[in-house]
Amino acid sequence: MNAPLPDPDAVADLLERGRSLAAPALRAAVGRLASPMDTVAAYHFGWIDEDGRPADGDGGKAVRPALAVVSAEVAGARPEAGVPGAVAVELVHNFSLLHDDLMDGDEQRRHRDTVWKVHGPAQAILVGDALFALAGEILLAEGGPHAAAAARRLAVAARKLIDGQAQDIGFEHRETVGVAECLEMAGNKTGALIACAASIGAVLGGADEATADALDRYGHHLGLAFQAVDDLLGIWGDSRSTGKQTWSDLRQRKKSLPVVAALAADNPAAQRLTGLLTADAKKSPEEFEDFDEAEFAERAALIEEAGGREWTADEARRQHDTAVAAIEGLTMPDHTREQLLALADFIVVRER
Repeated sequence: MNAPLPDPDAVADLLERGRSLAAPALRAAVGRLASPMDTVAAYHFGWIDEDGRPADGDGGKAVRPALAVVSAEVAGARPEAGVPGAVAVELVHNFSLLHDDLMDGDEQRRHRDTVWKVHGPAQAILVGDALFALAGEILLAEGGPHAAAAARRLAVAARKLIDGQAQDIGFEHRETVGVAECLEMAGNKTGALIACAASIGAVLGGADEATADALDRYGHHLGLAFQAVDDLLGIWGDSRSTGKQTWSDLRQRKKSLPVVAALAADNPAAQRLTGLLTADAKKSPEEFEDFDEAEFAERAALIEEAGGREWTADEARRQHDTAVAAIEGLTMPDHTREQLLALADFIVVRER
């Protein structure tokens, strides 16, 4: 993919800054939930283990909080101005993860059992709903004079996220999905919330609409790059890094970008893959669960041979470049621009 290599220490510091600024407010927000939802949410965030003991779990990459606090600086505000937006976006993001894990049947997230596996499907649904409601409450209560404008952006992003999840589920039951459709789904499911994260801090910091819209475009295309990399990791990622099963997207019969791009190719590997996946679609979930590792490996090899892996890596780079171009005309401090560029570079070289 010829991706840039961001300074790992600088990126780690940037992500940690977003996480540390947002963490106290996020914990306080979750503490408002009624029992046992507060405990279930704490487990999901990695703050406690399944027995309620304090834990130092993997809380995720924290890209969205980092974007929210950096974008506040684009507007000339202190990074703290973006914290209510960072918390609100994280709450919506984790609402989607709780529901996604249940709908997809994923048993592992961040290297441990998912909420529905430990606490049951009902709690996963309720806690997800509670986090969604809490996001708007926090933003409107603590976002200052520009909270309403930020809340509108968050509401649009959340609606698009749900649209994208519906599209993703629908694709699983179709024999053919076009590349353009797949990109539209990714733009909704992943791009919308990252776009919101990239602009919400600036909105809370008093930025004008043109600045916020440029940051939104940056985030949207960064989200598409993020999803492309996620789709690569969903097939070829190391489970020790991703925290998910090997071949996780193939196990769920997802029409991810590598799969769709491979099926659209005109070569023998694409034809063989089409035959296999068409037959797979007719199998019951029970039959599909009996597949062994060699069968998933065969499908992954055909996707790569047909060109799906290379196309998706190239698409991640294209979306990265488009994201970077979106903010070229914005006036901002040099160190803030460097941070936005470093986050964009990190997206396309990450391994989890």
